[in-house]
Amino acid sequence: MRIESSTEPGTPNRPNEDFLALALPASGQGGALVLLDGVTPAPGNGDCVHSVPWFVARLGGALLELSVSRSEMTLADCLATAIRRTADAHRDTCDLSHRLTPQATVVTVRWNQDSVEHLVLSDSALLLEAPDGKVTPVLDGRIERLVAEGRAVSALRNSEGGFFTAAADPAVVSRAVTGTTPRADVRAFAALTDGASRLVEVFRTDDWAGTFALLREEGPQTLIRRVRATESADPEGRDVPRGKPFDDATAALVEL
Repeated sequence: MRIESSTEPGTPNRPNEDFLALALPASGQGGALVLLDGVTPAPGNGDCVHSVPWFVARLGGALLELSVSRSEMTLADCLATAIRRTADAHRDTCDLSHRLTPQATVVTVRWNQDSVEHLVLSDSALLLEAPDGKVTPVLDGRIERLVAEGRAVSALRNSEGGFFTAAADPAVVSRAVTGTTPRADVRAFAALTDGASRLVEVFRTDDWAGTFALLREEGPQTLIRRVRATESADPEGRDVPRGKPFDDATAALVEL
C-alpha cells in the first residue's frame, strides 16, 4: 500500500483550516481516511468562541474513530454521530443555530478486503481509480450548480435549494453523496480539498485524469506547488475571479 499526502495553508500567517487523518487498523484488513475543509468564518460567525481548527479537529477525530471502530455503522451514521458529539462539546458556550457557526466540507473513505465505501459532502473531491486506469470523480455538485446559475452562494448555505456542510445538525448527512464500490474495482483513490482541486475546478487548466496522474507520478506536494504557481500568476483574482486568491490546499493519494 502506498499513502502520500500534503497540506499547505493559503496564507502563511493564517492557520490551516483543513484536516486530514488516516487510520490503518492492526488487523491489516482495511482502513479509513477523513478529509475536512473548514469554512473560514465571516464577521458575525454565530458568536462561537472556538476556532475553525478546533472544530475540524474535533469533528475529524470523532469521524475517524467511529469509521474505524464501528464497522457496523454506515459512514453517514458515523458522520451524524461525529457532528452530534462535536456540537455537544460547545453547545453550552456557542450559538450553534447561527447559519455561520463553525462547519466543514467532508470526504471520508473506508475500505476492507471486500469494498470501498465513500461519503462526500460539499465541494471537496474524491477520485476513484479503476484497475484499468479510469478515474471517476465523486462530487457533491451543489455549489457548482449555484455558481453556474449566478446565485448568491453564501446566502444559501445549509438551506433548501442551496448547499450543505457539516455544522451542528446531524440530519445534514442525508444530503451527502454516498456509495460503495467493490474493492476489486478500485486500484487507488485520491481526496482533495477545493484548494487542491483548483487546476480543474477554478482555473480549468487540467482535468481529473490529469490530476490523478500527477498525484501518482509526482505526489501531492507537486500538485499543491502547481496550484500555488497558478494562483501566484493571478494574485488578486482579476483574470480568474475566485472567493480567495489563495486557499488552504490538502491532497492525499492512497494506492490499495
